[in-house]
Amino acid sequence: RTEGNAFSTDHQKFGWDLQYLVSELQNEGNLTTSILYNAVSPATALMGHSMGGGAAFLAADSLCTNGNINLKTLIGLAPAESSTNGVSSIASASRVTVPSLILSGIQDGVTPPADHHIPMYNALASTCKTILKIIGGAHCYFANTNAACDFGEGSSSTGISITRNQQHQVTFDFVNSWLDYTLKNECSAFTVFQDSVAVSTRITYDQACNIILPSIDVTIAQTASQLSSNENGAAAYRWLNCANSYAPIPNETSQTFSPASNGDYAVEITVNGCKDTSSCISFTGSLGIDIKNLSSISFYPNPAKDILSISTTENINFTLIITDLNGKIILTKSDVTNGTTISLSKIEAGSYFLTFSSENQKVVQRFIKQ
Repeated sequence: RTEGNAFSTDHQKFGWDLQYLVSELQNEGNLTTSILYNAVSPATALMGHSMGGGAAFLAADSLCTNGNINLKTLIGLAPAESSTNGVSSIASASRVTVPSLILSGIQDGVTPPADHHIPMYNALASTCKTILKIIGGAHCYFANTNAACDFGEGSSSTGISITRNQQHQVTFDFVNSWLDYTLKNECSAFTVFQDSVAVSTRITYDQACNIILPSIDVTIAQTASQLSSNENGAAAYRWLNCANSYAPIPNETSQTFSPASNGDYAVEITVNGCKDTSSCISFTGSLGIDIKNLSSISFYPNPAKDILSISTTENINFTLIITDLNGKIILTKSDVTNGTTISLSKIEAGSYFLTFSSENQKVVQRFIKQ
């Protein structure tokens, strides 16, 4: 109900609203008297759908021009050219320098990509920019059901060939990994994003990106009393308790870690401002465990469509469990060995965790089902 009425909207003021929120949320996070003190991450994303997407471009223009250091990424979901009151989202894009992502439904007739999304992408001055064009995708399908939007779409868009839920899933798969990279500096998430962009059959894309990631060794060496990261000289180490939602273990920020009790642990490593996290490894404090067994397991392809193949260089049997990102078990298979194939035909597209487990060990890795 802000910045206009039923017959007109002031896009410039919408942009000002978003710019204000970015700045003031950060200020509140640094203000000792605020309830948000120390509760706001310094990394901020601007994201909007349709007119909100166009307004996000206007806000990002102002923030970048004024040297805001908190804005890390801009995401537009079918962003609409916002040109009232002398402004233009397309023009603003030329002054946006942060990494940017645009998602566009190819069948969008409300904001036709050729008139809205593509010109914004072409104008972006970002060091890394991507536009994902969802095959059969719509305009309103980025959001939940809305009578007004759906009515407008029904009179303007044709050829929509996917469901709202399918468009949501495409959006979540790409946006989640993009945000993990841009807001959390998780390098592996950027690798997943790039792999998905390159092989996904659900989208076409354009990209201009010169990001070069450091190579981080995320393997762990184990003795009877200690775990050690094999990455030497990292800027930071942080040991995590896998059984407690990957919570950081207080004061454990060295390359080596001596657990006080048996459990599943991982290490988060920072190199050149980029973070990556090892797989979880089970620590039992016993010299009798061959810790190399499960670390020899690999799987391919990733992302996978119909079949997932398992490979290991050692003669071992283990159990494989597939869970969604909320921990719900999707599939369990025991007596898995080298050469085992897993059918994915009954699993919906999305991101999942693979857990390889034996009597004494557990290794968790992430994969994408197309």
